[in-house]
Amino acid sequence: MVQTRRRADALQPYLRYDAAADASAALVIRWYSSSFGLATRMLGGQVRQDVCNIYALVRVADEVVDAPRPGQGSVDRLIELDKLEQETYTTLETGSSTNLVVHAFARSARRVGIGEELIAPFFAAMRTDLRRTDHDFASLAAYIYGSAEVVGLMCLRAFVAGEANPSQRYDELAQGAARLGAAFQKINFLRDFGDDSDGLGRRYLVGLQPDDLDEVIWNNWLDDIEMDLTAAAEVIPQLPRSCRVAVCTAHDLFAELTRRLRVTPPAEVRRRRVRVPTPEKVRIAASAALRRGRPLNVDKGHHLP
Repeated sequence: MVQTRRRADALQPYLRYDAAADASAALVIRWYSSSFGLATRMLGGQVRQDVCNIYALVRVADEVVDAPRPGQGSVDRLIELDKLEQETYTTLETGSSTNLVVHAFARSARRVGIGEELIAPFFAAMRTDLRRTDHDFASLAAYIYGSAEVVGLMCLRAFVAGEANPSQRYDELAQGAARLGAAFQKINFLRDFGDDSDGLGRRYLVGLQPDDLDEVIWNNWLDDIEMDLTAAAEVIPQLPRSCRVAVCTAHDLFAELTRRLRVTPPAEVRRRRVRVPTPEKVRIAASAALRRGRPLNVDKGHHLP
């Protein structure tokens, strides 16, 4: 800590502010995510910071929607969300913000090429949570794209930023990144089914009713998740070496969550959130490192050839 402070003291004032913004983003991920945080720690230096900065903005926006202050209604949260989005666009242009998380995100976005084409769908999905409580397949697809797939694509921008032809590499890997983001979101829909339906009054997964958890429909959603994970696994070996093990770790952690959801009765999932114990997370991360980022085959439990 002392060494970090001394290094910061030696910086130009604006660089010291940049470092403080990056540190605030890293603090957000430590407070809010254990699985994603574990995977992120396996990234290379600059890529790790860029992904932390992306996650921090996404997390703050999600908290605006899902963690209102006492007496704060949906209209208040919509106004706050709109202000956060506009501040993000403004900072993309100017390069500076008094909001540390927005400042950190914009610096990374400018560096790796994240633009409004990915940011706008994300904020649109966040607004959906304040306006819609029940989904059909069309609205759910739009929501998953905005809330999860674009986040995977933002991270992909960071992963390939150092490549010789980042635009080409992005195009080659985009479908796999989107499928992985979609899988993560659907897994969390199942894990959070009780809180979403009972606490927030939301129903994301079409066909699943809180008081009639049809196991056939439940397993159909798990089948869909496994297809997403398998599709994503096929492109992970093509990622840059600096991020391959980290992405493989995240993939395998969520594959393990999928396995646990498969063997847990839906009614029990509604009562308690299915988790992977910390020692098992560490084992999965170590296994991914030993396999040098070759992900597990979701269907057979073996790494892909």
